[in-house]
Amino acid sequence: MLANGRCLFFLLLFLSLSFSNSKPVANPKFPCKPPTHNTYSFCNKSLPITRRAQSLISHLTLQEKIQQLSDNASGIPRLGIPHYEWWSESLHGISINGPGVSFKNGGPVTSATGFPQVIVSAASFNRSLWFLIGSAIAIEARAMYNVGQAGLTFWAPNINIFRDPRWGRGQETPGEDPMVASAYAIEFVKGFQGGHWKNGTETESTGRHGIGQKRVLLGEDGEINDDKLMLSACCKHSTAYDLEKWGNFSRYSFNAVVTEQDLEDTYQPPFRSCIQKGKASCLMCSYNEVNGVPACAREDLLQKTRTEWGFKGYITSDCDAVATIFEYQNYSKSPEDAVAIALKAGMDINCGTYVLRNAQSAVEKGKLQEEDIDRALHNLFSVQLRLGLFDGDPRNGQFGKLGPKNVCTKEHKTLALEAARQGIVLLKNDKKFLPLNKKAVSSLAIIGPLANKANNLDGDYTGYPCDPQSLFEGLKAYVEKTSYAIGCLDVACVSDTQFHKAIIVAKRADFVIVVAGLDLSQETEDRDRVSLLLPGKQMSLVSSVAAASKKPVILVLTGGGPLDVSFAKGDPRIASILWIGYPGEAGAKALAEIIFGEYNPGGRLPMTWYPESFTEVSMTDMNMRPNPSRGYPGRTYRFYTGNRVYGFGGGLSYTNFTYKILSAPSKLSLSGSLSSNSRKRILQQGGERLSYININEITFCDSLRFYMQILVENVGNMDGGHVVMLFSRVPTVFRGAPEKQLVGFDRVHTISHRSTEMSILVDPCEHLSVANEQGKKIMLLGGHVLMLGDLEHSVTIQIY
Repeated sequence: MLANGRCLFFLLLFLSLSFSNSKPVANPKFPCKPPTHNTYSFCNKSLPITRRAQSLISHLTLQEKIQQLSDNASGIPRLGIPHYEWWSESLHGISINGPGVSFKNGGPVTSATGFPQVIVSAASFNRSLWFLIGSAIAIEARAMYNVGQAGLTFWAPNINIFRDPRWGRGQETPGEDPMVASAYAIEFVKGFQGGHWKNGTETESTGRHGIGQKRVLLGEDGEINDDKLMLSACCKHSTAYDLEKWGNFSRYSFNAVVTEQDLEDTYQPPFRSCIQKGKASCLMCSYNEVNGVPACAREDLLQKTRTEWGFKGYITSDCDAVATIFEYQNYSKSPEDAVAIALKAGMDINCGTYVLRNAQSAVEKGKLQEEDIDRALHNLFSVQLRLGLFDGDPRNGQFGKLGPKNVCTKEHKTLALEAARQGIVLLKNDKKFLPLNKKAVSSLAIIGPLANKANNLDGDYTGYPCDPQSLFEGLKAYVEKTSYAIGCLDVACVSDTQFHKAIIVAKRADFVIVVAGLDLSQETEDRDRVSLLLPGKQMSLVSSVAAASKKPVILVLTGGGPLDVSFAKGDPRIASILWIGYPGEAGAKALAEIIFGEYNPGGRLPMTWYPESFTEVSMTDMNMRPNPSRGYPGRTYRFYTGNRVYGFGGGLSYTNFTYKILSAPSKLSLSGSLSSNSRKRILQQGGERLSYININEITFCDSLRFYMQILVENVGNMDGGHVVMLFSRVPTVFRGAPEKQLVGFDRVHTISHRSTEMSILVDPCEHLSVANEQGKKIMLLGGHVLMLGDLEHSVTIQIY
């Protein structure tokens, strides 16, 4: 289920978008109540949003304007406008991190669906799944808004590149590949902002499966109505943000030195896609400096989002990132300068109070003009207007019937389970040790400090899940005689005093599962790791239990960051290794289903797993490309030249697959696609002359697109989902070119001993181009190689 694309999601989608007929228990405070709704133009729904925003600004005093420039925007009682909290979080479910969300204030909603952490969902490589997760979270968020327990503006997704395996927040991201991060951003944002809602029109439908449901009418073109928003999503953290606290370096003062080449083809693509294709309505600028300038002061980068990417939304600072411009980075001479620099650069709102406290003084000193504030307010109010915040009582609006019964629904919990199933990665399975036959398992031992704690499965930026379950509870449901030993007192595992009990339990059991890895005590916001090994004495615990067990053991790894488990990979006493990351509230059930063969694992790693020796590389080195002259190995599968524990895209199945390329062109001519002033250029590298065309000189990129038709055959004895990944390699040795780069991917459902046809779209301008050292995209002429598993197909690009 949920593997063949969006069409297979319709039933689940219809169910998850079904309305409750119950009225919300409470109502959020809102502007434009009678009689003010007939007094002010900003309350007139028939007027254009720009005019309404201008009307609202015109009614405000300077002090009232300044009071809107914080995440906790003050109310304006004389205009009937209540206060508004911009900061809510929804990374992989409604989170308690932002003050805009409250589960514990006596409201009717006390929990929300806990989906897998983003790195786990990314491992599914399933665009439709990502879209549906965004949609489901949006339903619950809007339902909570309707009872006064959440806002309408949420600061997710995190689409920074997982550049360094030690990064504490890598778990929040879609991984290390800019194409995957871009695809995730597009799907999540579209789903979250209301991609399945079209002009507020609903229709009765029995659907393909004959289940009577009220569903939303989809737009034929699949595009989002840019003006109306169900909720607002925010692409964060722009840009080159991927360090928390490492050695003497802190995210608040770190200067990320980034080449134009890396900026163009690694750090910026997810943000460009999130805005251009996802139509995100918010961008967050990060704490760090980028090449000596604070990210929230980088006018060139912030303004580019509007002038080149077509951004229609607001830009928020990360929390207190304006303060860091002066207090930590010493970039400005005064607090007033810091406020003026950020607002003039393009930031619209400050998470925190720094702007509130210093903007008035900045205006009085002539450092900041009221027009700068008006520009920011126009962006802020425009988003609020698109959300319907000034359209009167939300109970009478398009989403007014959503309420508590639309949170923690059976359908959303089923989606969370499916996401966990698809994201779990099988890394090792010697002699087909898995799956286990539960009828043949007389007893089971579960060992490890993470195995019996349900709250350790969520990751950071989480809320209160609907039905959390520990791994021990999930596995015990399959084998009645299941015992547990903690092994280590906690994840840090500084003592081996509990080893003997774990060994006794292991000796008595028929099969043994050891749960090891990371939790938030090891990796999270403001906490990077220093080692890639299992924490403390966990490695010794695993080996000791494996030595004592009657049969080889199963190792289950938790956590978002890569681990050097070379010892387990090569140990025959450890038959199978499964990475579950932070699988969310349904992770225990998903793991049990996989171990006992009810679900065939198909997840793939969205990041490289490096050896411990990689920790000798400075975390502050932002270069993606290797530099042999200084012993620098590069980063991520695209550029890294060193050894790997497990590679990007790694992952096994209980069945096997073969590929056949059915069709793809062998030649592409650019002659009919070039602009009149374009010309072939020559680049001299070493002793080679490389011919290329600047991408911006190709006028008709769409005409060059083609599909590679692929036949996927399941040659094993078990049905299952399979991730197909197509890579490319440039024709000649080009300095700085990736070793290979992902062109396309899809997850298909396969039937045992049957073939499935599929296709992957190749856009040469996007997928077969490279960035030069000046940060410009070029297309090399000659034979590009497309790689599908062990197959290679050459496509020659030429001008004739």
